[in-house]
Amino acid sequence: MSIRIEAATTADIDALIALLAVLFSIEQDFKPDTEAQRRGLALLLANPERGMIFVARHPSRGVVGMVSAQLVISTAIGAPSVWIEDMVIDAVFRGQGLGKALLAQAQAWGAAQGAGRVQLLADADNMLALDFYRHLDWQPTRLFAWKKLLA
Repeated sequence: MSIRIEAATTADIDALIALLAVLFSIEQDFKPDTEAQRRGLALLLANPERGMIFVARHPSRGVVGMVSAQLVISTAIGAPSVWIEDMVIDAVFRGQGLGKALLAQAQAWGAAQGAGRVQLLADADNMLALDFYRHLDWQPTRLFAWKKLLA
């Protein structure tokens, strides 16, 4: 019985919301909001030309990990860039290569869409995540993330 990496479906939304609750309880800038997450996931799943959600699916436990990938246009590279969000693995299944496999699938999808770069944000205090990305040869930037909510 092996865990498969595959595209998420609308039937996965409840499991994805549960994983996002875990992620958003770690990240200081976000908080779990079931209805907001349900809307966001539905939007992503309804627009596969703009973004994808990939899951790690266990044969008996169902969805045990996820990552979302969205395309943006980068004027810096003159091509699409993949924006990675929502990278989370159920704690029981961490350390088994699922995160690496999910990111590889997201990167392959981006490359197939003509993307020339992949990027993400990670919570500055989430040392496990920062160490994970360093281990996979991701490079930190000198940019800061800023936000402003729209009415």
